[in-house]
Amino acid sequence: MTLELKMLALSIVLGLVQIVLASHAASLQRGHVWTASSRDGAVPALTGVAGRLASALLNFVETFPLFAAAVLIAHVAATHSWMTEWGVQLYFWGRVIYLALYAAGFFCCAPLYGTSRRSESSWSFCRWSEP
Repeated sequence: MTLELKMLALSIVLGLVQIVLASHAASLQRGHVWTASSRDGAVPALTGVAGRLASALLNFVETFPLFAAAVLIAHVAATHSWMTEWGVQLYFWGRVIYLALYAAGFFCCAPLYGTSRRSESSWSFCRWSEP
């Protein structure tokens, strides 16, 4: 098995871990009665760590299919080089670091968008979220 496929498998495991973390955090915030219910009614938005874990999971779900497709295309085309190896490792370890920092409440948006998340200042690159 190539490194690219191993990192794809690890990314699948990471996705499953994110599903478990997000669902348990939501269950703890909304209660076990909600977890066992049919969830027909409107529910309030998740806040705090539970909300951040849910957002991180949504972000993973948005990016993973493209990553998986790229890895599988490289595998089928038998294209294995230092660039594909670095690429898969950057994706996986970037996702791990993103999950940890985002769940902890650390946002780093300004380098990508030019302003901080709440637009206080274009010089405010990174910050911790408020409790």
